[in-house]
Amino acid sequence: MTQNKNIIVLGAAESGVGAAVLAKVQGYNVFVSDIGSIKEEYKKELIENEILFEENNHTVEKILSAGEVIKSPGVPDNASIIRKIKAEEIPIISEIEFAGRFTDAKMICITGTNGKTTTTLLTHFILKNAGLNVGLAGNVGHSLAMQVAKKNHDYYVIELSSFQLDYMFEFRANIAVLLNITPDHLDRYDYKIENYINSKFRITQNQTSEDAFIYCADDEILNKEITNKTIQAQSYPFSIEKEEGMTAYLNSNQLTINTQTKPLTMTIYDLALQGKHNLYNSMAAGISSKILDIKNEEIRQSFSDFKNIEHRLELVNTIHGVEFINDSKATNVNSTWFALESVTKPIVWIAGGVDKGNDYALLQDLVRDKVKAIVCLGKENEKLHDAFGHVVSEIVDSGSASDAVYQAFSLSDKGDTVLLSPACASFDLFKNYEDRGWQFKQAVRAL
Repeated sequence: MTQNKNIIVLGAAESGVGAAVLAKVQGYNVFVSDIGSIKEEYKKELIENEILFEENNHTVEKILSAGEVIKSPGVPDNASIIRKIKAEEIPIISEIEFAGRFTDAKMICITGTNGKTTTTLLTHFILKNAGLNVGLAGNVGHSLAMQVAKKNHDYYVIELSSFQLDYMFEFRANIAVLLNITPDHLDRYDYKIENYINSKFRITQNQTSEDAFIYCADDEILNKEITNKTIQAQSYPFSIEKEEGMTAYLNSNQLTINTQTKPLTMTIYDLALQGKHNLYNSMAAGISSKILDIKNEEIRQSFSDFKNIEHRLELVNTIHGVEFINDSKATNVNSTWFALESVTKPIVWIAGGVDKGNDYALLQDLVRDKVKAIVCLGKENEKLHDAFGHVVSEIVDSGSASDAVYQAFSLSDKGDTVLLSPACASFDLFKNYEDRGWQFKQAVRAL
């Protein structure tokens, strides 16, 4: 930890403002800098806490006076200000790394290419229902740093992206969950999958033999990489394909989670979250909960009562027998694979946006078997046409959510499902995936 008491925070949204408030509470000289505009709610927080800030600008001299820089995950590594900070050898850390210094809470940390938000929310739901003093942080919930500053909890369930993990060094996860690894965000990792893999495995760094590492034994990349990694924590693998050696497994339609305490068993039909991908999410959350000695009956009840997040396989409406599902949060190919796999009816698929180096070969068989038409929603749709033009009979372009919904409805029949699962980022036509999902839902309701 630096002796220079100047903390510079780059980015003034949830993560950055939380870090700034905690730094101020801990006696640092804090300055917040955002190259864009700052939302009024965050400005208000900074002003109330007497924290200096700037927006629409980076004052380089001020930033380079830092003893340490806390970087928000949305600030890319190739930003010119980041290159200048690194050239001066000023340490850069994440908000999560900083917050971890000032709390003794137990950390349940969840990462993976897909499913981490659902798993994080489900785990938090179980722990909260069991009466634990637990906070929700990371990519969901409120800033970990803000919670540590204002109302420290005994436990935190934290969703961690690779961008956050990249700038975590001393932070220790008491329970680390790694759900899966498939190519994503490769534009941020020099288009090298091994760089992305190493980023995800940072969740296990600093773990000891007293800690837990929970992972999916059915994931091809994970299985290969685990043999090459030195992991100090106790391993808790889960699978829906095999039983031997698994902490959680599936036998017919019976889910079993078997830790050192009495095994939990329940039929998969009693789970609120349905679909193969959600079985994995439930297994990971269930193992975490049992490690924390949550009672089986409390886990079962939470499994049955949980409601999934907005924009993730969210049923919007059924119009003239056509079902509309909002899966706008699916911003990569693997996440869309799960969505296509989970739908049992003929699909009119709305896809497209900002391509992050997608390989659509993974979807070819599912699209051939399940998709009757594709509506492309993006500014550049050539790659989708090239990948699927010979697979489906109808593939059309659209330039807005309302146009996409109208065309999808026109191409559908009673008993079909219109599925928005873009497999791409949203920034060409929308503010973010939430905005894309909200516009989709508004368009459906306007039919």
